[in-house]
Amino acid sequence: MVVFLLALSAACCLGLGFVLQQHAAQRAPRADLLRWRLLLDLLRMPEWLLGTGFMVSGLILSALALNQGEVSLVEPLLATNLLFAMALSRVLTRQSLGRSGWAGVLLLGLGVTAFIVAGRPTGGGAPAGELRHWLVVGTVVGLTLLLVSMARRLPLFEEATLLALAAGLLYGLQDALTRTTTLRLDHDGLDAVLRSWQPYAVVAAGVVGLLLVQSAFEAAPLRMSLPALTAAQPITGIACAVGFLGDRLRVTPGALAWEAAGLVAIVVGVVVIGRHPAMPGSARETVAGSDGPPDGPPDGRGSCNGNGAADGAEGSDGPGSSDSTGSR
Repeated sequence: MVVFLLALSAACCLGLGFVLQQHAAQRAPRADLLRWRLLLDLLRMPEWLLGTGFMVSGLILSALALNQGEVSLVEPLLATNLLFAMALSRVLTRQSLGRSGWAGVLLLGLGVTAFIVAGRPTGGGAPAGELRHWLVVGTVVGLTLLLVSMARRLPLFEEATLLALAAGLLYGLQDALTRTTTLRLDHDGLDAVLRSWQPYAVVAAGVVGLLLVQSAFEAAPLRMSLPALTAAQPITGIACAVGFLGDRLRVTPGALAWEAAGLVAIVVGVVVIGRHPAMPGSARETVAGSDGPPDGPPDGRGSCNGNGAADGAEGSDGPGSSDSTGSR
């Protein structure tokens, strides 16, 4: 029960933090995209600092949950952060939940329940050796670099989704390495932890992931980035936990079928909720009076306002016409 409460509290803090961070990041200069200067600019925004405070609280709570339970149990619960993000967005946008919103909530809840009940995640397996650690870490880092490289060749909207996917991969890896670090701290003490590479990898993954996700928040509305981030993190975390932490899931044919169905339901529910009109940047959101980004895009791409419309797009026929993607 303690693990459930910690994980859901962490999800609540993360969801609220993501919404506040995105509201601030969309006002950052476009020239800062994927540059460390972006974080320096965001540090001057009180709304972003408040969102970061929520996010840090969520990370601390998730670390406590990971210390008490297996990654494959905690990660699906952390995916519910989108429900809390939607709740805050609903207050900001005054949109009712509607059929699609309830469908997404139901799918996400059933997916988390099905995966946990069918998989019955347990620990106790022998942790993998250093070689497998490095193979799994190298695979995740390689996929992250590939996604970032691909994102830089795409228009802003598609770039935001790939950057969020890349951040989700790093956050999932970070969760698994956090579990490794807390286990070593419990068994071998602080001195052994400081002499290992895992805690420094946790910090590195967190910092790079923060840059990627803030760039995704800056590039496009939240609905283009948060679903991808929320879906990628638990899947990566579970894969890493099984890969090198010794987490065990039931592997009977029936259990595997329900586990797969649960993961699919989680992903679909996340996407449905992320595309709901209550999420910031949806086509029906009112953004009158909002400030646009101070600077134009560095690569000649159309800059996106809160509705996903391109500001100053050439060749538009009127207020209702927009080109939401620019070209590199």
